[in-house]
Amino acid sequence: MKQFILALVVLAAGAAAWQGWRMAQPDGARAEPVYEPADLVRTTLVIAIESTGVVEPRNRLEIKPSIAGRIEDVLVEEGQAVKRGDIMAWLSSTERATLLDAARTKGAATAKKWEEIYRATPLMAPLDGTVIARSTEPGQTVTAADTVLVLSDRLIVRAQVDETDIGRIRTGLVARIQLDAYAGREVKAVVRHIAYEAITVNNVTIYEVEVELEHIPDFMKSGMTATVSFELETSSETWALPLDAVRQGDPGAQVLIAPAQPGLAPEARSVTTGLAVRGWVAITAGLQGDEQVVKTAFRLPDEKKASGSPFLPGRPPGGRPRTGPP
Repeated sequence: MKQFILALVVLAAGAAAWQGWRMAQPDGARAEPVYEPADLVRTTLVIAIESTGVVEPRNRLEIKPSIAGRIEDVLVEEGQAVKRGDIMAWLSSTERATLLDAARTKGAATAKKWEEIYRATPLMAPLDGTVIARSTEPGQTVTAADTVLVLSDRLIVRAQVDETDIGRIRTGLVARIQLDAYAGREVKAVVRHIAYEAITVNNVTIYEVEVELEHIPDFMKSGMTATVSFELETSSETWALPLDAVRQGDPGAQVLIAPAQPGLAPEARSVTTGLAVRGWVAITAGLQGDEQVVKTAFRLPDEKKASGSPFLPGRPPGGRPRTGPP
């Protein structure tokens, strides 16, 4: 404890000595404030929670034949949209396939006759959806347990949200989807369902959140990895400045406006601030957008001025200066 108090006393004494030395310097040695332009942009600020997700079918339906036999023809391709009742494939039962093979040995006319008498069995779409997998080809023998086609009624994104954030997620919340395979292309979505039961992934408790897209782009495929951004709060389109360009004081928030003539001090102007996100703050009143806002520039100490400080080391002989250029 005594050592800690002694350290505080030494620091306080050093700070006082430094301030006294600085004030003793002539006016010409004191650094004048330097200003640089601050970016004033028109934008929309968003507070969001980001998570990862996977593109999956909301309802994945495996189409299996009602009888064992042989696939005669497949009429759909992967990615093709189908309506309920559309014929997707034709299937011959084992008996029909055997009969037709025997008839073909006696000529085309005999084979055609038996094809008309003994019709093939259609494989029909049970719902409106998209073919996401085609597991068989014509001529392949299948059983009633084999999957011929896989349908999806609609692709969604299942996001994994940490339990510390799930309390801020609600149904109807707007989300933005970016696929890892198409990083520059964003799709708008809406939260449709939040799981009531948590799961544990790598010792982390998470909840699955179903996110439904407003429209499904052609490039989206089942199994793709996505980044989901849940928009908790969104500002209207407004002017925004970097946080370090806005000063907080007794009159409230202020910004510095560049003077009309060089050599004059910047003008302090009161502004009203709004949402602050990731180093930017919304300016809801006080600026028209045509002003040149400036901020105090960060500069490393000048070598000549810094060399006289009793607390800074000098330039090493034959070496480079310890501080960079201003």
